Amino acid sequence: MDDKIAHVDPKLLELLVCPLTKGRLSYDRERNELVSKLARLAYPIRDGVPIMLISEARSIEAE
Repeated sequence: MDDKIAHVDPKLLELLVCPLTKGRLSYDRERNELVSKLARLAYPIRDGVPIMLISEARSIEAE
């Protein structure tokens, strides 16, 4: 198992929301990010800690 990939506790995922839209987030295991499809932002997870700052989020294209 890759040490850089952290597993997100499903209970934590239920509690966290996008700081911009207050909408649901999904976990992208491949990129180790929490994704807000509504805001089209991906929040990084560093050392197992979600970084829920809009300034740290990566903009994503609509799929």
